Amino acid sequence: MEILDTPSLMRDATLLPDTGEPGFGVYVHWPFCAAKCPYCDFNSHVRHQPVDQERFTAAFLKEMATVRRISGPKTVTSVFLGGGTPSLMHPATVSAILDGISKHWHVPNGIEITMEANPSSVEAERFRGYRAAGVNRVSLGVQALNDRDLKFLGRLHDVADALKAIRLARDIFPRMSFDLIYARPDQTVEEWERELREAISYAVDHLSLYQLTIEEGTPFYGLHKAGKLIVPDGDQSADLYEATQEITAREGMPAYEVSNHARPGAESRHNLTYWRYGDYAGIGPGAHGRLTRGPEKIATATERKPEAWLELVERDGHGILEQERLGYDEQADELLLMGLRLKEGVDLARWQHLSGRDPDPKREEFLLEHGFIERIGNSRLRCTPSGMLILDSVVADLAC
Repeated sequence: MEILDTPSLMRDATLLPDTGEPGFGVYVHWPFCAAKCPYCDFNSHVRHQPVDQERFTAAFLKEMATVRRISGPKTVTSVFLGGGTPSLMHPATVSAILDGISKHWHVPNGIEITMEANPSSVEAERFRGYRAAGVNRVSLGVQALNDRDLKFLGRLHDVADALKAIRLARDIFPRMSFDLIYARPDQTVEEWERELREAISYAVDHLSLYQLTIEEGTPFYGLHKAGKLIVPDGDQSADLYEATQEITAREGMPAYEVSNHARPGAESRHNLTYWRYGDYAGIGPGAHGRLTRGPEKIATATERKPEAWLELVERDGHGILEQERLGYDEQADELLLMGLRLKEGVDLARWQHLSGRDPDPKREEFLLEHGFIERIGNSRLRCTPSGMLILDSVVADLAC
């Protein structure tokens, strides 16, 4: 397919520096995959007939126009094409989507534009097409660096495919990240340390390292419930997590979020928008958004089923099923939930403005004494490494 030309502002290889502000992101969800992984509970769908990409592209653009009316004028600080498997899109589809975003919002030169890709769907020509369309960062779903575990995880690629994709991504895109899943059955700390060092050796500047979780409704959930799939227990998982933190910090890629590691300056700008509780537009089947209108923040959610979403957009101009107005208390809770995932922690003044109160002194004192949280001067509050291990409990304590 012909690669469409795009405005020069979308092609700049120099990414703007992180300002520390939450920003405004645009998330576009491509819901289709070549196969469904047995651990995955994301909104992804397998279709055995070719997807009508022109029809879906027109629907993405139509929904953008509706979301633009909700958001009002905004300056975009990042774009993320997620899924599903966005690398199944034609480059022309990506180009049209990015042009649509530029039409509806202000898109400065040099913002981060990320696409998720699976190694099994990577081709050099297609990668170059995405780069020409404006993508300047790719996130690869590698998940493991041995063929045995890739097969166990239901991946369609092998290690050779993964390494080829990593090489291509480094050659074509200014920035690249890849994902690994650990705490796999029978995985020892020593095995994971070797695999992690190998991953870092591929000269990446960003890694997303997730513990395997058993999600209800997935094939792994049924196997786990039947006792046929045993994952590391709490103590073993904690050992694996601590080894992860030690090795990445030593190698110059410390955690800036509970599961994300980067060399200084290479943090994911788009994900920082989520964790800093910024605004973001959610476009596509099953996409979520947070859009500030005056004193309110509106939470949006679209129809999850791709074909049902498509029909809604073609009929109504959007597939949004939920528009919830979040009050200050709800916003304060979400700010805490997201911000405590970050090494930089939560802006206390912002949280106090939303919640209308200070943290409960007794609860804060308890968490401080036990080494689960710490103050950064008088302006920020963050979890310690020990606190990250019990993050949900820390958030629950502080939110009360």
